[in-house]
Parts: sequence; structure tokens; C-alpha cells
Amino acid sequence: MVNQNGKVLHENDAHLSIRNRGYLYGDGLFETIKAVNGKIIFWEDHYFRLMASMRILRMEIPMNFSPEFLEQEITGLLEAKALLNKPVKININVHRKSGGMYLPEHREIEYMIRASEWEHPFYIFDETDCEVELFKDHFVNSGLLSTLKTNNKALHVLGSIFAEENGYDNCLLLNEKKSVIEGLNGNLFLVTGKTIKTPPLSEGCLNGIARKKLIGILKKLPEFTLEEVPISPFELQKADELFLTNVLLGIRSISKYRKKQFGNEVAKSLLAKLNASVRLG
Repeated sequence: MVNQNGKVLHENDAHLSIRNRGYLYGDGLFETIKAVNGKIIFWEDHYFRLMASMRILRMEIPMNFSPEFLEQEITGLLEAKALLNKPVKININVHRKSGGMYLPEHREIEYMIRASEWEHPFYIFDETDCEVELFKDHFVNSGLLSTLKTNNKALHVLGSIFAEENGYDNCLLLNEKKSVIEGLNGNLFLVTGKTIKTPPLSEGCLNGIARKKLIGILKKLPEFTLEEVPISPFELQKADELFLTNVLLGIRSISKYRKKQFGNEVAKSLLAKLNASVRLG
């Protein structure tokens, strides 16, 4: 079952036009969300990020697209799929209506909401190895569009293929200034002693929800100094820990980059605090 433009349909009955602008031109956005027992985690942050992204792409936001309306649309789909009492991954896709070439005929949007069961209700620390390498074939542009979750993810697809072909678990991406900005599926944090660094949004990294939440947590911890600064590839092997954040996994520690093995004690402690920030009541 999916929700297509407000109608809950069987997946086989949901269809996109061959002129769909998300397919033809990447003229679309997506939002990946986690819910537990019908409660959407960090819903306000997801909602406002989606609305801000739609404005940046000059999409016309429907008058009824309130937080309450979209939350009801999601909840209705979870109920139809008998997922209200389970941990769930939710995808919201928004694209401009068909018509036009680069210049769209319309500014109005259409949307699709999908949901599938997720493994864990809370963030679980993954103890398995995670070896990474730099992906240097292509670079992320350090501009506003790179901070959005748009359909233009060719670089991340190619990076994922590169990682699989070379036996890596993930890759770190570079911007055109050769600064390290993020992983293939998460924002990057670097720990050296009591200093924790993460690239600023001006470097082109994704405006991640888990990133935002963790930054808020770190600013309240007197034992750490948080710096939002560009990160050079040369800093990676000098770090004590490297880890990635996203809303589905929480925090994923990197165990190896080239010849350097990393610890994970800070990441573990921060994951516990991230879990504590999730309100399910």
C-alpha cells in the first residue's frame, strides 16, 4: 500500500506518468523518516526541512500541506498497512507536476508516501566493522542545492558502486575544494580528544536531521568542544574516532580508513544521548 496524492492504493495500482519530472529532470525531493508505534520521530524538523526545500526549488506548496495534514496522511498509510504498532521507515517523495522541459509548465506538486517495517524501535549501536575510503571520481558542489535531499543523487549511486567493487562499507565524499563533507548515507563527525568537528552546511553537506539533533546535544555537553569547520582529508588519520549520522541508524562508527583503526567510545555515549532525545510519548 502507498499514499499517492492523498489516496491509499495497492502498490500495483500506483502509477507515475512517463513525463514525470522527478524521473525526467530530477525535479523532485524526498524525505526519509522513522516512526515507532505510530509516533513520527523528529517530525517537526522533517516537516520544516521539506517545506524549506520545496521553497528553494520554487515549488508551489499546497495550502493544505500543514504538519497536521501530512502527519494524518502518514498515519493513515501506517494504519492501512498494519504498521501502527511497529518501527517503520517512511519515504515521502515530492515532484513537480508533469509538463514542460527544463522550464516547467506548472509549479504545483504531486507526492507519494511509502512505508515499510524497520528492524529496531531505538537506535542500536552497530559493532560490525565499517571500512571507508575517499570517493574522488566526482565532487559535491559546495552550494545550497547540495544540502537538500533532491532526486539528483548520481554521485551517491556511483560512490556506492565504487565502494562495493572495492570492498569498502562506505565512502567519504569531497567537495570541489577537496574538503571531506559527508558519507554516502550520513553526515560526518570527527573526534580528536575532546574536540568534535563536523563540516558546516556551507561546505555542501546534507542538512541532516540527526546531524542537527546531535549538534544540539553536543552544545550542551561541557566536556566537548564542537566545531563546525571544513575538514581536510589529512585530518582523518589523525582522529580518534570518525562516525556518520542519519535518522534511520542514528550513529554509525567508522572502524577503519586506510591504515588507521578508530575507536568508538564517544560515538557510543552520544548514541545513548540521541536515543534519550527521541520522544515517543
